[in-house]
Amino acid sequence: MPTISIKKKDLESLIGSSFSPQDIEQHLQLVKGELKGYDLKSDELKVELSDSNRPDLWCCEGIARQIRGKLRGEWGDYPFFGSNNSKKSGQIIVSADMREIRPYVGGFTATGMNVDDEMLVQMIQTQEKISEIFGSKRRRISIGIYDLSRIRFPVHYKTVPPEAISFTPLGFEEKMNLREIIKDHPKGQVYGEILKGMERYPILVDSRGDVLSFPPIINSREVGEVQAGDSALFVEVTGLDIRLVLLALNILAVNLHDRGARIGAVEAVYPYDTGFGRAISIPCEFTKPLNLSLRDVERVMGERLSMDAVSGLLGDYGYRVKKQGESLEVTPPPYRDDMMHPIDVCEDIAISRGYNSFKPVMPSQMTVGGLSDIELFADLIRGHMIGSGFQEIISNILTSKEDILYKMGLGEEKAIEVDNIMSISYSVLRHWIIPSLMRVEAASTESFYPHKTFETGEVAVYDEAGNLSSRTLMKCAALISHPAANFSEAHAILEALMYYLQIECRLVPGDHRSLIDGRMGWVYAGDEVVGLIGEMHPRVLTGWDIHMPCSAFEIELDKLLRIYKVATS
Repeated sequence: MPTISIKKKDLESLIGSSFSPQDIEQHLQLVKGELKGYDLKSDELKVELSDSNRPDLWCCEGIARQIRGKLRGEWGDYPFFGSNNSKKSGQIIVSADMREIRPYVGGFTATGMNVDDEMLVQMIQTQEKISEIFGSKRRRISIGIYDLSRIRFPVHYKTVPPEAISFTPLGFEEKMNLREIIKDHPKGQVYGEILKGMERYPILVDSRGDVLSFPPIINSREVGEVQAGDSALFVEVTGLDIRLVLLALNILAVNLHDRGARIGAVEAVYPYDTGFGRAISIPCEFTKPLNLSLRDVERVMGERLSMDAVSGLLGDYGYRVKKQGESLEVTPPPYRDDMMHPIDVCEDIAISRGYNSFKPVMPSQMTVGGLSDIELFADLIRGHMIGSGFQEIISNILTSKEDILYKMGLGEEKAIEVDNIMSISYSVLRHWIIPSLMRVEAASTESFYPHKTFETGEVAVYDEAGNLSSRTLMKCAALISHPAANFSEAHAILEALMYYLQIECRLVPGDHRSLIDGRMGWVYAGDEVVGLIGEMHPRVLTGWDIHMPCSAFEIELDKLLRIYKVATS
């Protein structure tokens, strides 16, 4: 979860009131934040934010806006959204060849303010937090901020060969071409992987041909170095997802407006469709209203609430609310795009009201908890695997397509994907466990061999008949890695495990793209396939950068439990 540093005096200035650290800690509940410390000497607050879906709160301005709105009912007027931004401050013209590289860009201008040291620090922190966390380390979105006085519109967003353009990047004194920046600049070394394999690179230049930046790597020193004392800025965001680009720009626009800036719209002109048209005036309000029934609110809250009470709580939290009979049409502010379901709105109602305002209710029935049969069976499996000399691993059920499919040599297959993801590293639910063990193995190449690891945990498999087209299963996987790791060794472990479970199993030769042909088999118990076993294919080892042979097996515990109950009854 993001942790940010803000000055107490700056926060109080944006809210319009003074607070003790204890008061601030109490008010941070409105943003699902926790005060981690306050340095009286430096006046610095450390705030940890637990909401990963609201990047608008990862900054001093966002926290102040939410607290100010609740305490004082002042949500500010942002006239640059909607039809009021018809007067354009400039244009960004997008080249057709950007579609296959980094297709989306947008921007706006901010004038009439004075950039002081604290404002500059907050801008840089916000830029980094949004780009690194929300933007998946600049892969999905990256942000550039420039001195507007040095730019002549229109700005062109296009591609060039790596050696075609040279400019002085931030932090350097001499000019470098794009290939040299990727190779020698610290930012190029960190983020160059994003452009790996591309023959042409993205570039932002103004009408005079002056380079603004080489997105998503680095700004130019001549135009892209913002300093204290500047009074006019140009802010742009490039990325792979147009909604994320627009949302980031909306957040940055309201932040600067809250600090006194006048926001000017910039039109992004595309030669291809974006889902929002081919000419987008930015900042752009694109959030859609959501219908919320009073019955749903009462069911979630556990209390009866009037329509006026719900409407007031949402209004105090920044929503626009319209009454429609027994339901409400609620529209979140334009700097939020985290409303996926009415339950999300109900959570904001509870936050706005205050969790301490709910009266605790003791349970009316006494119940005794206990482990389910599948958990007891999984614990039994764990005991046998540890007894066989294996070390248990605990991994996230959320992972990436890269790990569970591409690195495993499977290509495109159906996976249970997460909607509205915050990071591509956690964008799907795993449907098997061996890739989780391969991830651990790839990070353990410096450890003494042999490596014997296993994991027993949940997976989600595609099932059209299941809830949300998925079904949750319990599986166990084991991995062996050392210079002589082979099929027979993994088979011996599997046979020993089945012996202690009193389950008869057999192997049937088969093929699987993650395993070596002729050294792979399907595990049968009775007439049912309960798993697979084999030696990892060389291309899989290469994909994970593993240099030792690996053998593995994976079994489905839900099926084995049914057989185990019969065998031991």
